[in-house]
Amino acid sequence: MNIYALVKRTFDTEEKIVVKNGAIQEDGAEFIINPYDEYAVEEAIQVRDEHGGEVTVLSIGGEDAEKQLRTALAMGADKAVLINTEDDLDEMDEFSAAKIISEYLKDKDADLIIAGNVAIDGGSGQVGPRVAELLGINYVTTITELKIDGTSATLVRDVEGDSETIETSLPLLVTAQQGLNEPRYPSLPGIMKAKKKPLEELELDDLDLDEDDVEAKTKTVDIFMPPEKAAGRVLEGDISDQVSELVNLLNKEAKVI
Repeated sequence: MNIYALVKRTFDTEEKIVVKNGAIQEDGAEFIINPYDEYAVEEAIQVRDEHGGEVTVLSIGGEDAEKQLRTALAMGADKAVLINTEDDLDEMDEFSAAKIISEYLKDKDADLIIAGNVAIDGGSGQVGPRVAELLGINYVTTITELKIDGTSATLVRDVEGDSETIETSLPLLVTAQQGLNEPRYPSLPGIMKAKKKPLEELELDDLDLDEDDVEAKTKTVDIFMPPEKAAGRVLEGDISDQVSELVNLLNKEAKVI
C-alpha cells in the first residue's frame, strides 16, 4: 500500500503561549508534532505493517519542521517530504495548505492518506477534507477504528458522543480522532535509523505553483488571550441563606435574572 500521513508542526501543548502586538511569540517556544497527527502516523505504520507497502510523512512549512518529520521517521515511517514555503508565503490558511498538499499528491497514486482530526493551533479540521475534495477521493473524518480488506475499508467514526460504522473503498483519506490508537514513542534504534532515512525538500516551484495559486483566502485580524476570570466565591451558612445569597448575586452582580 502507498500510504501518506500529513504532519503539522505545532506549539507544545504544555507550552505557555505569549501573545504580543497581536501575534504569538515563537522565540524560545517548544514545538511538537500536532498530537492528532501522531495518531495519523501511528495508524499509517500499523496499516503498513499489516498490509505491506510504504509510509511517507508529509509536512508544509520552514526548515524547522524537519525536526517533527524526523520524529515521525523515528516512530517508523519510511520516508519524509517537506514542502518548504518559508521564502514564498508570509500567510497560509487551510485553502493554501490543502492546495499545496493536493498538488503534491495528485500523481502519487496514494491508496490511503491519514491526517489528524484537527490541529491544536487552529482547530478548524478543514485541511484533510479539502485535500480529499481536490483529489476527488473518498474521505471519512474523526475515525476511531480502521479495517482494510483489499480495496475496501470499514471505519468507525466519532459522532456527537456516539459512533457510526461506514464502509467505503480505497483510495481514501481519513482524519484520526483520539482513541484510534496509542502512538508509540520513538526508540533509540528508531532515532538512529531516522537519521539515514530519506527526507526530500521541495518548494512551490517544484510543484509548478506560484504564490498567487495558493494565496490565503482568509486573514487573521487579531490574536489575543482570553480575559482572566475572576476568582470563584464559596457561599457559606445554611442552605436557605446560601440560596438567598446566590439569587441576590445572580440578580445584582451577574445580572442574569
